[in-house]
Amino acid sequence: MPERRTVALVTLGCARNEVDSEELAGRLAADGWDLVENATDADVAVVNTCGFVEAAKKDSVDALLEANDLKDHGRTQAVVAVGCMAERYGKDLAEALPEADGVLGFDDYADISDRLQTILNGGIHASHTPRDRRKLLPISPAERQDAAVALPGHAQEITPAPADLPEGIAPVSGPRAPLRRRLGTSPVASVKLASGCDRRCSFCAIPSFRGSFVSRRPSDVLGETRWLAEQGVKEVMLVSENNTSYGKDLGDIRLLETLLPELADVDGIERIRVSYLQPAEMRPGLIDVLTSTPKVAPYFDLSFQHSAPKVLRSMRRFGDTDRFLELLDTIRSKAPQAGARSNFIVGFPGETEADVAELERFLTGARLDAIGVFGYSDEDGTEAVGYENKLDADVIAERLAHISQLAEELTSQRAEERVGETLQVLVESVEDEEDGPVAVGRAAHQAPETDGQVIFTTREGLVPGLMVEAKAVGTEGVDLVAEHHELAEAAR
Repeated sequence: MPERRTVALVTLGCARNEVDSEELAGRLAADGWDLVENATDADVAVVNTCGFVEAAKKDSVDALLEANDLKDHGRTQAVVAVGCMAERYGKDLAEALPEADGVLGFDDYADISDRLQTILNGGIHASHTPRDRRKLLPISPAERQDAAVALPGHAQEITPAPADLPEGIAPVSGPRAPLRRRLGTSPVASVKLASGCDRRCSFCAIPSFRGSFVSRRPSDVLGETRWLAEQGVKEVMLVSENNTSYGKDLGDIRLLETLLPELADVDGIERIRVSYLQPAEMRPGLIDVLTSTPKVAPYFDLSFQHSAPKVLRSMRRFGDTDRFLELLDTIRSKAPQAGARSNFIVGFPGETEADVAELERFLTGARLDAIGVFGYSDEDGTEAVGYENKLDADVIAERLAHISQLAEELTSQRAEERVGETLQVLVESVEDEEDGPVAVGRAAHQAPETDGQVIFTTREGLVPGLMVEAKAVGTEGVDLVAEHHELAEAAR
């Protein structure tokens, strides 16, 4: 019997990349590859790169170089780059980083097994010339559904299901359902709601390499959620570049309001979470569904980016401090315990001290549970690259440090406000540490990776995947310390 081929997938960046990696894993497993956790045990190490900002690109390059080092003292024979950075730079990345044995774009995903086999055999697959993927789809959203364009996580090509799929791979339930293989045992999994973005923010390059906005059909999202529930998943997080636009290319901009209750009714699913919401596109009906539907987390991942009107206009975005605070007030009037988080860019071209003060005013009044702060950097191909009034690097660094410190103080204060609240917490891990066993989970206002977590005072009766009622009794920075229901009752 020939030796099995082994492959390891190393995933960097956001939850959307995690979904893409699991699609690649499903395709490879279906074609006979053995998936291994560590690159040292793999014939081929596939690095799913991030190409969002300079820091993420550096992390991707470092991961590729680290994987390349394994070829000298491990089983690894080839290192291949996929993902956003590979798509964005194509042959330019291949020329700049010869340590990568292959650089594969999104168009290669459907043939990933053949591509890796060619590279493993010593062959060369020519890397693509970077192009603006927005130009591959019709301008009219309504005409995009039938376009023959690669959309990672959608698997649009019509491929009959193999009769002998290995265990643990999502079966193809229709022409648009992706093969998917889970790469972990977490009780939380992301599901791609759409791909691409039609917004034209002047600082963002994502639409150029992810393409224009295309929704997945509700039946595909439901089918994948049901399969994940069968795999033991308890919480599903809906991801895309802009979830508030879901359905506009399917003829119904309010389709998310209809889909969410259906997803919440899937047997085995305890919580549905929606990420990546645009403030300018929030509508009353969506707020109502997010704040009142059982099992749908009242969680608002709102992309504010700034709050000073002049800066927002330069970013080609909308809103201001007062309108954003009004939006948060509306949300909390319907669900007082609702979670809210956002990211912000400081040091944008032309930003003044007055603009920074306006951002401080917003942050102080917003009571956000989690805040991400980034210093502005030029991104290839974006409008802002050509802007005048660029700030000196030391000014950007100073503002980044200042707003980051403020954000840390404010989110810690917000956590303290939650002491005494009753929380629905999904237990994610129970581990042994030096000070004793520790159980950790997340409440409805806490998303994976980006936000805080709940640390239980005891692990008694707790196992990963269990949803428990708990009372917040303290804080550790942005994290909450909590007693789960039985202990809280016993203490009364």
